[in-house]
Order: sequence, then structure tokens, then C-alpha cells
Amino acid sequence: MHFLDFVLRNLLRRRVRTALTIVGVSVAIAAVVALLSITNGYELTSKSVYASHGIDMVVVKAGVADRSSSTLDEDLGKRLQELSGISKVSATLRDSVSFEGTSGPVPLNGWPLDSFNFDALNILPPGRDLEPTDKQAVLLGKTLAGNLDKKVGDEVEIEGKNFKVIGIYESGNIIEDRKAIMSLRDLQSLMDRISQVSQFEITLRKDLPDRTATIAVLRQEIENLKDEDGTKVGLAAQASDDFVKSDNQIRLAHAMAWITSAIALIVGSIGMLNTMIVSVLERTQEIGILRAIGWRKMRIMRMILVESFTLSFTGAVLGILLAFVMIQVLARFPAAQGAVHGGITMRVIVMAYLLSILVGLVGGGYPALRGANLPPTEALRYE
Repeated sequence: MHFLDFVLRNLLRRRVRTALTIVGVSVAIAAVVALLSITNGYELTSKSVYASHGIDMVVVKAGVADRSSSTLDEDLGKRLQELSGISKVSATLRDSVSFEGTSGPVPLNGWPLDSFNFDALNILPPGRDLEPTDKQAVLLGKTLAGNLDKKVGDEVEIEGKNFKVIGIYESGNIIEDRKAIMSLRDLQSLMDRISQVSQFEITLRKDLPDRTATIAVLRQEIENLKDEDGTKVGLAAQASDDFVKSDNQIRLAHAMAWITSAIALIVGSIGMLNTMIVSVLERTQEIGILRAIGWRKMRIMRMILVESFTLSFTGAVLGILLAFVMIQVLARFPAAQGAVHGGITMRVIVMAYLLSILVGLVGGGYPALRGANLPPTEALRYE
């Protein structure tokens, strides 16, 4: 009998147990793929917000864990604008507020009316951009407006004050379309943060020969800026991609995804180990016969490991398919928009297969060693 046929016969001997083991592995792999895809998708979507605005660098208060609490003097923007290589600087005041009709806090941005950030927004008719004469006016993202059931001309209550919806915008980014935007002056007044901003967004000149090197130099210059008394202002500057990666919420999401995935993989590995140990025990006499007719220890080990890897690989394939279905279903829920991306990257798929190899090795390693080291004479007498 061919070696692989022999392996397949062993797996099909207990079909229910084999199926349950594959299901256990597939659920573990599905948890890994789904969670990593969701966190990676959220990170990519967050990066695309800055990319769509052409933002190359972000400056915040140094040492602040929660970036929404970063507080900077608005006048620092003028000093940043004077640095070599910088094209434009825009201040942003960020906060989260509760809107009637939403289940949680809504991100709210305040921008100067001349900010380049407005260029990335597509104002849907009959709405319009914010103007200097507007007082207590707000722009709503398309998704947010739909959730609130608001249209141009309606009013929304924010922190006890009524703001008129003068425009609904569409950015093409599911995170940004869930936000609200008002003038920097209105938000500073609303939050009692006069002359304060949360961060500065920087775009570099297009003619720079080496943007990476320029960012590195600018980062040092910005972080070394000093006040009139010679003390450092206390700024932290990063490239926009690095800024998103280092965000505490994204880092926490990645950590939670890996912790949950690790638990799922441990459970799957234990299930695989249990299946393979029982399989070896049931076939003790058979293994003794194979040893007696000339099978070497390495071939016995290879047989058991191939069985284990076949189970784990099959579980990986089904797990990836299951994760894809889960992500597609979750992406359709309004509450998950902005947090769930609809795709699975090749990197995550490769990682899933590597983890399935680990599960197969952990689940089949000990049983393979045990089976290979069974003395033929004792194995033949085993009942």
C-alpha cells in the first residue's frame, strides 16, 4: 500500500473524530485570521485617512498616552511653517461627543477654514463648505448623517448647543465618513479650549529628492524646538504611517487580537494532541507489526506527523474560508463600519498556514515520538 494511502486510511478510520479535530483547528485558525484581518484593516483604513489628505507628518504633545488629550498652543503652527521642506501646516482640535441617536461617542474635528484638509472632502449637494460667516455650523460625514437621519438644514445638539448642518460630505473612507467637522474656532469655544489644538498635520514640498530623509531631519528639528526661556516645547513628530501604528487604540487592538488568537490556538493544539495520542494508542499493535516487518522509527514518526499536518492544513483551509465569511457578515453591520474591513491579506493567510504547521507539530510531535519508540515485541502484545 502506498504511504499516503496508508495515512489517508488511518484518518478515515475514525471519521467523526477526524472531522471534530478539523473543526477545532478551523475554528482556531478562523479566530486568528478574522481578528488579525479586522485589526489590520482598521489600521490600513486609519492610515488612508491621512494619505487621502496628503499628510506626511503629524505633531502632538510629547509623552501623551491618549492623543485626544494632547494640548498644544495654536501659535506653534507658525513656527512649524518656517521649517525647511514643509509646504503646509494645518491645526486640528479633536474630541469625541455624544449625538442624539448614536450609541457611542462620535469623533469631532475642528479645522481652520483655510485648512488643506477640506480639499479631501466631497460635499454632497445641496450642501456647501464652511464659511467665515457661519456660526455654530457643522459638516456631517455621509455615514454619520445616515445614522442620525439628518439632512442639510437640520440641527444637531452637541454639548447642549444646537448646530446647523450646512453640508454632508463623502470622503470614501469609512472611518472619516462617521465623523463630524466644524470650524476650529467653534470647537475651541464649545470645548472651552481657546487657542488650543490637539495636533498639527504637515505636508511636505513635492520637489523634495528624499522624503524619508527629510522627515527624519524635520522630526529632530521639531522635537528640539525650544521656548523663549530655552526649555523644549515638548513635541513628538512622526511620519503619518508611524503615527497611526503607535496609536494606543490600534496597539491595544493588535494585542487583544493576538491574546485571543493564542488562546484559540492552544485549545486547537490540545484537541489535536488528544486526537493523535488516542490514535496512536488504538494502533499500538498495528505499529508493532509495521516495526516488525521493517518500518524504521523515522518512517513511523513521518506517518503520524503527516496525519497531524493533514488535519491542521485542512483545518487551516476551512478556517480561512470561515474567517472570510465572518468578516463579510460583520462588515455589513452598521455598528461595525469603520472597524471591520472586508478583505484578508496574503500576509495573514501565510501566517495562518504557518500557525497551522505549529498546531500540527505540537499536536503530532509527542504522539509521533511515542509511536516510533514503541518496542515491537511489547506493541504486538498490547491489547
